[in-house]
Amino acid sequence: MDDSVVLSMEKINMTFPGVKALSDVDFALRPGEIHALMGENGAGKSTLIKVLTGVYSMDSGKVSLAGIPGPLEISSPERAQKVGISTVYQEVNLCPNISVAENIFIGRHPLNAVRGIAWREMNRRAHEALAHVGLEGIDVTKSLGDYSVAIQQMVAIARAVDIKCKVLVLDEPTSSLDENEVSTLFSVMRQLKERGVGIIFVTHFLEQVYEVCDAITVLRNGELVGRYEVKDLPRVQLVAKMLGHDFDDLAAIRVPDYELKAHTDQPQIIKAVGLTKSGSIKPFDIDIHRGEVIGLTGLLGSGRSELARALYAADKPDGGELFFKESSLKAHEPIHAMKAGMAFLPEDRKEESVIGDLSIRENLIIALQAKTGVFKLLPMAKQQELADKYIKALNIKAPSPETLISQLSGGNQQKVIIGRWLVTNPEFLILDEPTRGIDVGTKTEIQKLILKLAGEGMTIMFISSEIDEMLRTVNRLCVLRDGAKVGELNNVDLDRPKVMAAIAGGKML
Repeated sequence: MDDSVVLSMEKINMTFPGVKALSDVDFALRPGEIHALMGENGAGKSTLIKVLTGVYSMDSGKVSLAGIPGPLEISSPERAQKVGISTVYQEVNLCPNISVAENIFIGRHPLNAVRGIAWREMNRRAHEALAHVGLEGIDVTKSLGDYSVAIQQMVAIARAVDIKCKVLVLDEPTSSLDENEVSTLFSVMRQLKERGVGIIFVTHFLEQVYEVCDAITVLRNGELVGRYEVKDLPRVQLVAKMLGHDFDDLAAIRVPDYELKAHTDQPQIIKAVGLTKSGSIKPFDIDIHRGEVIGLTGLLGSGRSELARALYAADKPDGGELFFKESSLKAHEPIHAMKAGMAFLPEDRKEESVIGDLSIRENLIIALQAKTGVFKLLPMAKQQELADKYIKALNIKAPSPETLISQLSGGNQQKVIIGRWLVTNPEFLILDEPTRGIDVGTKTEIQKLILKLAGEGMTIMFISSEIDEMLRTVNRLCVLRDGAKVGELNNVDLDRPKVMAAIAGGKML
C-alpha cells in the first residue's frame, strides 16, 4: 500500500439481483484530505460506502488501511469502527429515546468500578465532544429525540469525531443543516484535516465541494469515471462527467411554453386568511392562482413546512380560513384535502412517503386507491397501466414495476413518490424539498417537470433550501421567518441578494 494513502479500495465489485452496482471501482484517500465522492443517484456512491463500512460484503476486490498489514476484512460496521473508520449517514442512525451523551458514547461508556456507567464523566466528555462541533449549549442529559434533525445530525458528527478515526465518512451530512451549521461543520472538517484524518464527503451540493474539498472521485452507473483535483476540474466539467454528457448550464431548464410571469389574471386556487398554528405559524395570508409556482423560503424553523402541512391538513390549524377554488375548505385530515384536489409530498421521504416493503407499482397507486376508496379496488390491469405510464414519464430507472421501492436509489424513490401524487391528477400540488439529497441530473428533471406541470395549468407550491433552485423555478417567492411571512418577491424582483437580505433581516429590501 502506498505510504501517501490512508485508504485504498481496488477493483471493488458488487452485484444485487439484476443490477451490477459496482464494477471494478478504485478509490484512494490520502491522510489529511477532504475527498468528495460524486455521482448521480444510482451511480454507486452509497454502495461503495456500505462496502467500506461493512454493511455489504463485496463480491470481489481489496480494501487496505494504513497501519494494518494486508487486505482488510470489514465484516460489520462495528469492525469498521474498531479499525478507525467512522460514518455519519444522511438519515441519523442514533437512538432518539436515550440521552445525547449516551448516544455519543454508545458501546464505549466510561465505567465506574462501583456504580457501572460513570454518568458524570460521560456527560462531561459529551459536552467536550459537542463543543468541537459548535454545540456548547446543548443539555446532554436530555433525550436526543427532543432536538431537531439538524441538532441530531451534529450529534452524530460529534460522536464520529470523538472516536478518533483515521477515516471519516460523511454521507450527505449537510442536507439538514442551515448555513451557520454548515459553516461550523466545515470548520470541524478542516480541523480534522489538520490532524491527518482522511474525510470522504458525499454530497450533491456542488458549491460545498468547491468550498471545502481537495479531490473528487466521480462514479457513474457503478463504474469509476475518474479521480480529479478540485483545482483542476471546473464545475461544468464535473457535471458533464457525472451525467455522461454535456450539461453546461443548470439554469437552462425553461420550457418553451411557460414563462415565470405573474398569474393574477388566472382563477384563484388557494386563499388562506389568518391561518395559524400554535408554536409554528403566526396568522398567515396567502393567495395562489392557477398555473403558478409559488415558493416558500426561510431558514430552518421559519415555518415553511409547517405552513405546507397546515394547508394540506397534515397538521390541523388552530385558526383562520382556507379557501380552495373560492369555496371554504374544512379539511380535518389529509384525505379531505386529497379529495378536494390537493396533493402533498412531505419533506421526510423515508419516514412519511416511501413504503419500502411495497413495489414501485403499489407505491405509485396507493394514493389514488385511497382517494377512490378501499371498496373500489383498482383493477390490476389499470394499476399496471398507470405504473408503466409514470415509470416512463418520470424516467424511473428500475428493472420492473414489481421491484421493491427500497431497492431504488434515493432519486428514483423520489420520482416514484412524485408519480404517486400525479396519478391522482391534483389541481394543487405541494412539494416540500422534492430535490433534497438527490443528484444534480434528477434535480433538473424535477425542476423541468414542475415547470411543465405549471405550463399545463397545475398550481404548485415549491419549498426548497436551495435559493438558486427556487429562482430558476418559481413565479413568486414568500419569505418566512419565525413562523411569519416577512414579505414576497415577484418574478421581476427575484434575485439572490434580495432573497438573502429578506431571510437574514426579516424584511424586504
